[in-house]
Amino acid sequence: MLTHLCIRNYAIAENLDIDLQSGMTALTGETGAGKSIMLDALGLTLGDRADAGIVRHGTDKAEVHALFDITALPAAKSWLDSRDLLDGDELMLRRVITAEGRSRAYINGQPSTLQDVRALGEYLVDIHSQHEHQSLLKKDYQRELLDICAGATDLASDVAVLARQHHKTSQQLKSLTEQSDERTARAQLLQYQLDELLALALQPGEVKALEEEQQALANAEHILNASNHALNLCKEGEVNALGILHQALSSLRGSPVKAEQQSSAEDMLQTALIQVEEASRELQHHLDRAELDPERLHQVEERLDVIYQIARKHHCRGDELLEVQERLQQELDGLQGGAGSIEGLSAELVRLEKDYRKAADSLSKKRQKAATSISKKVEAHLADLSMANCRFQIHLEPVEAGTLGNQGQEDVEFLISTNPGSKPGPLNKIASGGELSRISLAIHVVNAQAVTVPTIIFDEVDVGIGGATAEIVGTLLQQLGQTTQVLCVTHQPQVASQADHHIKVSKQSDKKSVKTQLVALNDNEKVEEIARMLGGVAITDNTLAHAREMVATAH
Repeated sequence: MLTHLCIRNYAIAENLDIDLQSGMTALTGETGAGKSIMLDALGLTLGDRADAGIVRHGTDKAEVHALFDITALPAAKSWLDSRDLLDGDELMLRRVITAEGRSRAYINGQPSTLQDVRALGEYLVDIHSQHEHQSLLKKDYQRELLDICAGATDLASDVAVLARQHHKTSQQLKSLTEQSDERTARAQLLQYQLDELLALALQPGEVKALEEEQQALANAEHILNASNHALNLCKEGEVNALGILHQALSSLRGSPVKAEQQSSAEDMLQTALIQVEEASRELQHHLDRAELDPERLHQVEERLDVIYQIARKHHCRGDELLEVQERLQQELDGLQGGAGSIEGLSAELVRLEKDYRKAADSLSKKRQKAATSISKKVEAHLADLSMANCRFQIHLEPVEAGTLGNQGQEDVEFLISTNPGSKPGPLNKIASGGELSRISLAIHVVNAQAVTVPTIIFDEVDVGIGGATAEIVGTLLQQLGQTTQVLCVTHQPQVASQADHHIKVSKQSDKKSVKTQLVALNDNEKVEEIARMLGGVAITDNTLAHAREMVATAH
């Protein structure tokens, strides 16, 4: 609830601080004293628009702080926590407007957007003065209020979840079904390609081995000729390397005296002789095993040709065909599983719709029962509030057949008729400002246990009424204040006398400036203020006695 409001340099308010308590608080004062300033300033902290004109003349900025106790507001705490703005059980909203028209908003000291401030404000305060502040005019709020009164909030949540799941599953099924022909054609192509690859039966490393073998077979004759010629030069020719090396060694070994360089040359020639002999043995070994095999060459080339043809179809190298085969198999498996997915999704869709209908039917019955009961009680209160001809109706309009809406099987709307014989219509189109305030009051009193906003503000709900009706308004506000913090701007002493707390708004002026003041009244001061509201300019002992009696009777 709202616990403190601080206003600096706002309009004619220079420096206002007021502590607020639970229960019903009346705000009274002369016309023009500035009672609306408090509500307008609070509206700024809740995200209302502002302009430079509200900054007090001669100052550079206006500033408003609103402090809330959110101990019993888990939804507000969750909202704050999700944005890293939670700071214990207290919440500070701050708004600053400069004389140049710039505006800044803060949540617990952190700069915030007006959109976020407005969203948070819906958990905190409901101001009944301007239509745009009234949650009761919003169809979503009307539906939520009805569901809370019907004890169906969990059921309504289940219905919304089932509706979203059904929509998601339906979209998935639609997508798969629309792609069915395309998937079938793709699967047939994949199967053909896989059959061709499976028939090829390519083995890992086979392409590289075949290519090497083909090179060897294709050049076998040239290779054999080259080996023969090399062998002749090394060993078997009339003039060969081995013979020449032997002669060179014999010449050096026959020398009686050897120079150092001759000994070194002899060693190198001996090494060369050994290497030529080893090379000759390798060449002879190759010639002994090598042979021309045209038939094998033909087989290898045919195999490679088939591999290369298939590889060209897939725009890859021959040695990449096994990877292509694996990828195609995976895609085909996924497509073949699509038929099963369609069957599974179809069955899931049927189950979800069955569950939705069951839950939505139960929700509809609860809503219908609660709507009838609430309508009767609200009309009874409206009769006490000098609106005996008013007819209140909670209209449940069935949604289009076959629709699985998040809100259930009906749209919920509060309708009102203020004149006999007239057709009920939406609250914001039928009721005047004063009527709307009293209608809202009656609904909130009936649904006090359903009000989730901890602070409700009524701005002059007593306009156009008086006497016994005004007293009934005060009684209703006092009843509402037992479960909710109620702030009421009023001109009626019958209403103000029933408040648990009383704040007087006054205007002080001198030759230089005008200032608004807020004063929390004690019991004696409250009686005097009630007497002023009763008696006008001259307050007599009888007026004071009457005021004292009204306060005593109310409490």
